[in-house]
Amino acid sequence: MHGLINRAVQTFVCRTYGGECWRRAVGVAGFDSAEFEAMLDYDDSRSLALVEAICAELGRPRAELLEDLGTYLVSHPQCDPVRRLLRFGGVTYVDFLHSLDDLPGRVRLAVAELDLPGMELREYGPGFFSLTCQPGLPGFGSVMMGLLRAMADDYGALVMLDHRGRNDGREVISIALVDTAFAKGRAFALGAGE
Repeated sequence: MHGLINRAVQTFVCRTYGGECWRRAVGVAGFDSAEFEAMLDYDDSRSLALVEAICAELGRPRAELLEDLGTYLVSHPQCDPVRRLLRFGGVTYVDFLHSLDDLPGRVRLAVAELDLPGMELREYGPGFFSLTCQPGLPGFGSVMMGLLRAMADDYGALVMLDHRGRNDGREVISIALVDTAFAKGRAFALGAGE
């Protein structure tokens, strides 16, 4: 697993639950160090064991923890570059949804070695969508649930999301856009100094 992913999990857990929680989980997962280098690769099975150790430490299901990670990646000020990358997808939440097919490519432009699973958005009618996440990164659909929810808040939209489960390794999320102007969204400008 790419070190940026492990580093994101590390930062999320340390800032949300504290360094001691993180160190205990790292010890249970059998890592020699509690720090991850963002540009290195780590064995997938060990990274997944770390996520399971965090879940056991907190007494939380993996899907919930990963959804919270997705929310953190958009809403925490330290993760603003992630939010900015996502906001370049469009002016409205619907534009953003339609840009998700291109997200893995945009991420590779920023970090060439980071391969996100492919995504496919389907629109079934006004305000009704499904997002299919291809296999490749365990729990990616749960992270996307949190990310989609946080981005709706960012745009000021009201959405209802439902993780429909797995089918042949693919994860499907249904998206019902209730109101595109439910609340005032967060400010966004193309320049870095918003």
